[in-house]
Amino acid sequence: MMMLQTRDLSAFYGDFQALFDINVTVEERQTVAIIGANGAGKTTLLRTIAGALSSAPDAVLFDGVPIGGKPPHEIVRLGIAMVPEGRRLFQSLSVEENLSLGTHSGRPGPWSLKRVYELFPRLHELRRLPAPSLSGGQQQMAAIGRALMSNPRLLLCDELSLGLAPVVIRDIYECLNAIAAEGTTVMLVEQDINRALDASARFYCFQEGRLALTAPTKGFDRAALTAAYFGM
Repeated sequence: MMMLQTRDLSAFYGDFQALFDINVTVEERQTVAIIGANGAGKTTLLRTIAGALSSAPDAVLFDGVPIGGKPPHEIVRLGIAMVPEGRRLFQSLSVEENLSLGTHSGRPGPWSLKRVYELFPRLHELRRLPAPSLSGGQQQMAAIGRALMSNPRLLLCDELSLGLAPVVIRDIYECLNAIAAEGTTVMLVEQDINRALDASARFYCFQEGRLALTAPTKGFDRAALTAAYFGM
């Protein structure tokens, strides 16, 4: 069953057009990877879906209902949450206070502080500490946990591995796989192509704001992906 669809989605930063007529579909309980070089439009796509950038109402559909242009707080209440690039935790708040911010949508569901601490036990140990005292990997766990606290049906993840050590990235992706296994649909922006493909069922490759290639992650033509990625 299709959960999310974009239809000829375009996005702008002022007069600069960052996305051109993007058509993406995400099925319920599916993990989809968005890949491409820096500046290809990957983050812009997630930000537009999350309501941080405006779009035409019928350019983004969630469960078949137009949601383009809705403000972020309404998008969260509908069941879409984003883990932003750079984590963006509130520096003056403790770990637990940052996590609790995710409950403001009021959405019912399985995720609670207890469940987040079961997924990320280290956060329970650090829950009273201010967010800046955490390592990069721990802050990423907190950012994921905060998004989960809103009980999303669709989790948008932007560059989870950015700036992290390989062993930490492995742990983060093991947790992401567990989240997906419980039924959460995931859209994943990732610079590490192999990591993104391993975690997803389908990929969309962007090149200069346009969709260059899409295919299932099993049995695709790697030469075609290379050409799409680099615009060859």
